[in-house]
Amino acid sequence: MEKLIKILALTNNTILISEIVEVGADVGEPDCKLTNPFVVKSDGIMEPFLLEFTAQDTFMISSDKILTLADPTETLLTKYFDLTA
Repeated sequence: MEKLIKILALTNNTILISEIVEVGADVGEPDCKLTNPFVVKSDGIMEPFLLEFTAQDTFMISSDKILTLADPTETLLTKYFDLTA
């Protein structure tokens, strides 16, 4: 199965790049699984999501916290694969 890597614009103005999978969940429960999410800064720098707080690389998030999903540029995708290899 091919990895689905997307740019996520969150409702708190954070921009992430991550592998994302929609999972079944009860209403109100997190329904998206993010694997290896990185925060994308305006200068193109990427840092692991919640780096200061955890070494975890898989997170659950509710889809209502996501404003939109988009395909990353080739440059960001290449950087992402370099960081997660």
